[in-house]
Amino acid sequence: MNRRPSPRIRIPSWLPVDPYILALIGTVALAALLPASGTVAEVAGGASTGAVALLFFLYGARLSTREMVDGLKHWRLHLTVLACTFLLFPLLGLAARGLVPFALTPELYSGLLFLCLVPSTVQSSIAFTSIARGNVAAAICAGSFSSLVGIVITPLLAALLIGGGTTGFSADSLFKIVAQLLLPFLAGQLLRRWIVGFLTRHRTLLGLVDRGSVLLVVYTAFSQGMAAGIWHQVTPARLAVLLGVEAVLLAVMLSLSWYGGKRLGFGRADRIAIQFAGSKKSLAAGLPMASVLFGAQASLAVLPLMLFHQMQLMVCAVIAKRRAKASEPPRRPDVPGPRKRPASIRTPVSTSAGE
Repeated sequence: MNRRPSPRIRIPSWLPVDPYILALIGTVALAALLPASGTVAEVAGGASTGAVALLFFLYGARLSTREMVDGLKHWRLHLTVLACTFLLFPLLGLAARGLVPFALTPELYSGLLFLCLVPSTVQSSIAFTSIARGNVAAAICAGSFSSLVGIVITPLLAALLIGGGTTGFSADSLFKIVAQLLLPFLAGQLLRRWIVGFLTRHRTLLGLVDRGSVLLVVYTAFSQGMAAGIWHQVTPARLAVLLGVEAVLLAVMLSLSWYGGKRLGFGRADRIAIQFAGSKKSLAAGLPMASVLFGAQASLAVLPLMLFHQMQLMVCAVIAKRRAKASEPPRRPDVPGPRKRPASIRTPVSTSAGE
């Protein structure tokens, strides 16, 4: 007697659930159930500091200086993306200050504002621009340039705009920024010519190092948050409001980047690159920065960024497919259309290292 196959739960193709987000949620749950304390907390804190330095060393080593110089030829597009990332986003974040304290707690608002200061993504911006048939080369350069600028601009903007939520411009905070972010990044850039071959050959292994390092940073930050007893501030109502605010924030930035690109005279392919590079935020860059800037408060600071990351993937996946469909030329009734590729070989949306 043949058994009927059990029904399988399938996730819709337009609703990408990032496996990295699932890993992050699992790490948060582990920190809630088994937070690091005592000697373990000290060891985890030291390892987290080293992991942040390693991450930014790898970022520097991977970033091609030649690509950055070539990308400057399209300077109007890059300035537009930078304006979206480090000007419009922060202005919207500052406008959300009116929601404190009746809708958002000061700590959640600091996390929301920090989200607005983080650089753009690289991997997912490229993937969505490619799906939507946009200017992929511009997306590569714009995302890389945003990451480079963000290493300097994000900590400075956080110290200026968030103030009390971080350690400000104290000597200790500046030392942490230089020692854990800038120096490793510059070292990676200087050594790139000698180690780029090794990085290319071991890309998969180094991707696991990236993810593991960020997970360690998250575990340490959320363990500190549990020890400080700050999680009683996150009620279901506050979380729902935060999600609503982030949905509005994403919708506004998607609209401004798309229609603003049109007003500035960019073509359709460039507007697609501007929309996807200018409306998203990098989880991979933001999490380590938050651990350096916020200390024990980092767990609440990264919560808005983690939620926004998954939201932007879901929404941009839908938009990218609609842009691609709109770019297709009208088909004559007597000419058969192209055969669809099987789902098993369709190009996936890359979300490497949490992006």
